[in-house]
Amino acid sequence: MRPILFFGAAPANSPDLPAIGCAGPRTDRQRFIAAFLALATLAWAAGCSLVSSGGTMPKGPVSVQKVEYYPYQVKGYQNTYPNRTLVVLMPLDSRSDKDSGPQAPSGTVPIGEVTDRQNNVIQRLYSSPLPAIVQQAIFRSAGEAGFSASVAPESAYQPDRYRNAAYVLQSEIERCWVKKSRGPDGRSGPTWRTVASFALKLALYKPPFKVPFWQGTSASTYHDPPIGSLGLGPEDEVGIYDKPGQDLSVAVTRGVAGIFEHRGLHTLILQDIVLKR
Repeated sequence: MRPILFFGAAPANSPDLPAIGCAGPRTDRQRFIAAFLALATLAWAAGCSLVSSGGTMPKGPVSVQKVEYYPYQVKGYQNTYPNRTLVVLMPLDSRSDKDSGPQAPSGTVPIGEVTDRQNNVIQRLYSSPLPAIVQQAIFRSAGEAGFSASVAPESAYQPDRYRNAAYVLQSEIERCWVKKSRGPDGRSGPTWRTVASFALKLALYKPPFKVPFWQGTSASTYHDPPIGSLGLGPEDEVGIYDKPGQDLSVAVTRGVAGIFEHRGLHTLILQDIVLKR
């Protein structure tokens, strides 16, 4: 016995359903085409709903986010430096907004906030302490650049301690913050915009010299959705990442990669003569 497929209130072989492309009773092929088109329409509608959805309201007044480095997300600087030793010191957290406050979960630091349409804070964002996260990010990015990198627990450069290293990198975290803001309601619910920013202050040393070999900064700001993405209006733009910590991770990744993308630093090290010890 042939199974009957139901779409709405009438079965697929019901005479109340018009045939596709011809008059008279449906053939098996026509019933198959009708069923296929109906399923395709449902899938298309569901897909549109998922794509245009702006997200849901955050749960709870506090959220602990994961901030991490995304390997090889930034392209173009890989293996462009000579294979020399680089010691990455533990960065200092010099942010002006680093105080955790009474709401912070134990062992976390503030990294951002979520606001409603009136810019009222509805959720505060935290993560694990940033120095270790950023140190590992610099270490991994330096390896991508071509250095033979290692890490050290100290934050301050000590010339006599690193005599066997070609370079020592000292850094300070000046900015690491993400803000997710609710925008106008779209066809599929509320829309959201996220802005993540990250900034480092840097000093590169050549042991045993006490004066920096190079000083600079590296910063990155990431917008999600990208500003003016595809020419769509705010109600149709869709964010790439679900969690604010992911957006901040992109800013951290780009900011750290920016160290080794710095043309002045690149030229200086290529021209540098390192004596064998």
